[in-house]
Amino acid sequence: MAETKSTATVKPSTSVQAKKSGNSISWIAPLVCILAGYFIWRIVLGSASNFSRPGTGWFWPSHEGPKATLYNMYLGGIIVPILIGTFLTAVTFIIERFLTISKATGTGNNADFIRKVQYHLANKNVDAAVAECDKQKGSVGNVMKAGLHRYKDMISNTELTTDQKVMAIQKEVEEATSLELPMLEKNLVFLSTIASIATLLGLFGTVLGMIRSFSALGEGDGGGAAAGKLSQGISEALYNTALGIGTSAFAIVFYNIFTTRIDGITYGIDESGFTLTQSFASLYK
Repeated sequence: MAETKSTATVKPSTSVQAKKSGNSISWIAPLVCILAGYFIWRIVLGSASNFSRPGTGWFWPSHEGPKATLYNMYLGGIIVPILIGTFLTAVTFIIERFLTISKATGTGNNADFIRKVQYHLANKNVDAAVAECDKQKGSVGNVMKAGLHRYKDMISNTELTTDQKVMAIQKEVEEATSLELPMLEKNLVFLSTIASIATLLGLFGTVLGMIRSFSALGEGDGGGAAAGKLSQGISEALYNTALGIGTSAFAIVFYNIFTTRIDGITYGIDESGFTLTQSFASLYK
């Protein structure tokens, strides 16, 4: 009976392991920040001691006569605490992204790290290259390390052709990259959303304030007192616009900073994959 010869195939297993990470901050942070915004608006800015003619009520007392310019912000209306909460949400995600992206950047310069790996691979010292990955850490180091493990396996593999080995290394790098990039981009959508809606919220609060001001003017008997009240109402309403524009600009600046840093990391990941495949193709033909 004739024997059948098994065909060589690439191992389906991979050294890349999916990272288990929750994202509870994405729904907890906005809620807590909105509540904190209301606390600042109602308790800190809206304290009865800050006004010469304090009003009654709990949720939104109608205070008048602020003793300092800052307390005019309270008179801006109920949109003000939402804008304060939006600003605090932006600060929260800026801190979270800064810590995550700083960790993903690694302990050293990615360009220098890749050159060291290239040097070790040129000398066929894969273990030393893996040791450099352990020192570097970060997303580029993680992707490079995953690729080097498959690189080392392919050196001793006698069943696959060179092209198949290069494809196996490339696939390993792509799988590692697919796990790293979502972690870098996670929660950036909150900053981009805040940058878009903060100005609109500010304008909405301003419109509501203007409606209240003109309604009060219509109920008055005209004259200088009414004009003064209208001017004060417009000034209070514009606090909403100022808060909205300031929050939006703040979020846009940091969103652009983070996307620039992520682009740099992504470039390093692409370069690391190119380094591995080209090195193997040239040294192990």
